[in-house]
Amino acid sequence: MKTVGTYLVELLAAYGVDTVFGIPGVHTVEMYRGLPGSGIRHITPRHEQGAGFMADGYARTTGKPGVCFIISGPGLTNIATAMAQAYGDSVPMLVITSVNAPGRMGSGEGHLHELPDQRQVGRQFTAFSHTVLRAEELPQVIARAFAVFASARPRPVHIELPIDLLTLDAADLPPAQKRPAPTRPAPDPHAIAEAAAMCAAAKRPVIIAGGGAADAGAPLRALAEALDAPVVMTVNGRGTLPAGHPLGVPCSPAMGPTTALIEAADLVIAAGTEFGPTDFDFYETGGARITGKLIRIDIDPEQAMRGRPADLVLISDTKFALEALATSVSPHAAGDGAERAKTAREGVRAELNPVLRAGAHLMEVVRDTLPDVVIAGDSAQPVYAGCIDFAANKPRSWFCSATGYGTLGYALPAAAGALIGSGRPTVCLAGDGGIQFTLPELGSAREAELPLIVLLWNNNGYGEIKAYMEARGIEPIGVDIYTPDFLTIARGFGCEAEKLEDPSDLPAKLKAATQRNRPTVIEIDEAAYTAFVAAQTG
Repeated sequence: MKTVGTYLVELLAAYGVDTVFGIPGVHTVEMYRGLPGSGIRHITPRHEQGAGFMADGYARTTGKPGVCFIISGPGLTNIATAMAQAYGDSVPMLVITSVNAPGRMGSGEGHLHELPDQRQVGRQFTAFSHTVLRAEELPQVIARAFAVFASARPRPVHIELPIDLLTLDAADLPPAQKRPAPTRPAPDPHAIAEAAAMCAAAKRPVIIAGGGAADAGAPLRALAEALDAPVVMTVNGRGTLPAGHPLGVPCSPAMGPTTALIEAADLVIAAGTEFGPTDFDFYETGGARITGKLIRIDIDPEQAMRGRPADLVLISDTKFALEALATSVSPHAAGDGAERAKTAREGVRAELNPVLRAGAHLMEVVRDTLPDVVIAGDSAQPVYAGCIDFAANKPRSWFCSATGYGTLGYALPAAAGALIGSGRPTVCLAGDGGIQFTLPELGSAREAELPLIVLLWNNNGYGEIKAYMEARGIEPIGVDIYTPDFLTIARGFGCEAEKLEDPSDLPAKLKAATQRNRPTVIEIDEAAYTAFVAAQTG
């Protein structure tokens, strides 16, 4: 008999799912019945939160939804943090959970994994959360999920199936096949004409590229070069102009020189950015004042009405809108765009303190040594430096959890998922405090034989929070935490592990790590690396 659980796997395979992250449990084993022979790889994390972060990293590098099989009750509450991070950063993720059978679901009788209303928990951080009560619903609800991923603002979707439903006979259900997804919205031609007229009148335009522009690099570059417009890239928009492009400003919009660039513009084109405070007003100073005209391009009409009010809103897939606009504008005469961009870049770099400058140096060494690298960051000093000032070589190459929802413990599992999805050299960049949230995921990375590189930035505690407390006259408590022997722990998981004694050796160690079939942990002492960079730069 083919069960509904097996039919579910067939549906996922029909939609091109090639990897599932999950920890088998008695409430989900029926989902696993159809995995052998399906062509879908299963990755077992050590915690459901790790499964969610792996799915997030997989999705960010591939553009495809990360898929998870999760048990009812504690499985969903464990993965909730990862789903909320993905929700905040518009990352596609499909979380399929079991739930107690009708009659036991939300009964209050204390059945295993029972929540009063599990679906309502999922609704807080998803595009939608749906309980499948009839097997016939399954093809439609899976199609709805993939329609969100393909044609709307991508966000997690939660689907739950009662455990008794998973065991039913699926013989009478239609063949598992993919339904055509709706097309992405294209811009209104009249709005494009209006936008082109605004571009023609602009003397000092600036483009802001967010995560929604990740797949729009070519038309973004064409438009920027036609308008001679500097391109300010948010964290999730980095790489939309490659490192070294003269118009690129891969710097936080919250920094003074970048803010000044935006405020001096007579036209700002905001492409695929929500103007989130963690990007645009991290220091809570009010952010850049847009004194010129503002064009917003967003796939989500509600989001386009939040934040900065625009003079013109294009509700469209960002790539479609930029393509239409790039073909509608006449090239401007060469002006001061490159100089304006250079002034902003150099101004931001000059404002970095020694520790942040060391972090930026570290990231650039990684990028230049491994040009195709993916870097996944936690909340740590070098990650903050990357958020402020780091140029990725291409999109979907640099992301972190320090913006948006801002969770700790993200980088290690997210980097593992990114490597599984992309096959590219991948680096986890984490601090000694944050990595302890998900340190056991070294085991899942070793089990999957991933040549993952973990750069562990060690300042023996929660250094950023300690400095924050001291700056406000608060006696530091709870921040000088016990620091374990990370290298011994890593070796216990079967990983390579070493301390970076000479920072000039880092490029050779990075290259060697990519040749292994297991993770490599390289511990970096913050004080030593900062002193090395200071000596190098004078």
